[in-house]
Amino acid sequence: MSLGRPRDQGRVSVFVAAAMPMMLIFMALMWDASGYLRALHRADNIANEAARAAGQAIDIPQAVAGEQIIVDPAAATVAADAYLSDAGVTGDVVVSEDGRLVTVSVAVGYEPLFLGQFGFGSFTAEGTADGHLVDE
Repeated sequence: MSLGRPRDQGRVSVFVAAAMPMMLIFMALMWDASGYLRALHRADNIANEAARAAGQAIDIPQAVAGEQIIVDPAAATVAADAYLSDAGVTGDVVVSEDGRLVTVSVAVGYEPLFLGQFGFGSFTAEGTADGHLVDE
């Protein structure tokens, strides 16, 4: 210990005392924002895979007869709903009139961890995907 300098053990600078709560709030906001982005990504992935599953439900009698390859609307809806049920979400399945396009829309809920403590409720992340039937 030097004789000319006062001791400063146990002191916290004013900047650290003021900045630390703001840094913690910023980190909490980033945590919840990244959680919401993960929910968006999950919604898109689930919609894509449900559309893929629906697109594989073709009308087999027409395909075998060589007439045309189209999606069977009832079977496509059942396949997509089964995938959505396994993923634990609900969604809408729409098959186009010509049977060549399947559109799946889902909504995934996200409950914020930190923002929930300040009165913010759950968020809904929505995902939509199209499945185009390709027969070439």
